[in-house]
Amino acid sequence: MHLQMKLIKTGMLALGAAIYCQPITAQVAPPSILQIDIADHVLYFEDAADPAKFATDPSVPARVPTFNFVRSASIADIVAVNGQKVMGNLAASYTAMFFRPAPTPGQAIGDTTRNAIGVATLEILKSDGTQIGTIVASGIGGGASPPGSPLTQTGGGNFVITGGTGAFLGARGQVGVAAPPPGVAVQRLASMTEDPVNRRRNGGGSHRWVVNLIPMERPEITKLPSGPAIVHSSDFSPVTAAKPAAQGEILSLFATGLGPVTPGVDPGKPFPSSPLAVVNSPVEVTVNGKAAEVIGAAGYPGAVDAYQVNFRLPPDTAKGTATIQVTAAWISGAPVSIPVQ
Repeated sequence: MHLQMKLIKTGMLALGAAIYCQPITAQVAPPSILQIDIADHVLYFEDAADPAKFATDPSVPARVPTFNFVRSASIADIVAVNGQKVMGNLAASYTAMFFRPAPTPGQAIGDTTRNAIGVATLEILKSDGTQIGTIVASGIGGGASPPGSPLTQTGGGNFVITGGTGAFLGARGQVGVAAPPPGVAVQRLASMTEDPVNRRRNGGGSHRWVVNLIPMERPEITKLPSGPAIVHSSDFSPVTAAKPAAQGEILSLFATGLGPVTPGVDPGKPFPSSPLAVVNSPVEVTVNGKAAEVIGAAGYPGAVDAYQVNFRLPPDTAKGTATIQVTAAWISGAPVSIPVQ
């Protein structure tokens, strides 16, 4: 991505001072739902009494049947988030607890239908291997999804987000799974003696985790008394009814809540002017729901939690009023409107 930010122009500095001296009013935005696609998912059961045998067998040994209270480890690849190709890993540890209102011998009697209690981490990377952030969840699997879950969370699970790192720092919310298509295996059940170095070669299941994310902060386009802080990149004059945006024009918006930058800056410290602090998370701008070309996104020099995003208004944008929305790490802010001629 070629970063054409023009952040040190005199006019830009004056506009930036005007923008970032304004009080920022929190905006209500819709919940962020992350659909995280998982591949080569293997659940390794602790089915050997001798720990020295764990992860040593290069073949695919038969799994010894296990019962309640046995431990297991889950490993899988993260391959996409909301349809965008990414990298990463799911890692989880579980203890089997087969709660049943009408249990069979060896199961646990209880008022719910659940299978295991555990902790899961979802570490998400860009397709080039750059870290984006990690979501950590704790809870119990199987059974029905809790009330208020996303409608796509039809595969059950009752996990709470206990926190996150990177783009998901301080996140809360809940996590479950989507029901797989008919005939698709969610996971491969394996012996813990199997060497996990061969996981991808030996193969595993695939499914989708559904994350109902409540971030500590979300991207928001800054508001000025005259309207949203979106300017013409050619001269940094505000986009207004008197000077509307043009189809195909490069615009700059100013926002908060876009998260970590590269090179990194200590929390609470202002962004530098050289080198520019480029936003680390995937940034998207939509115009009337259609993806716009994002030319660059960086922290505004001298500011804290204040960013500039340059984008091109799609050439086929309808004239009149256009709705602009910015997203970072699949977390969306509230939309704003600008005039287009």
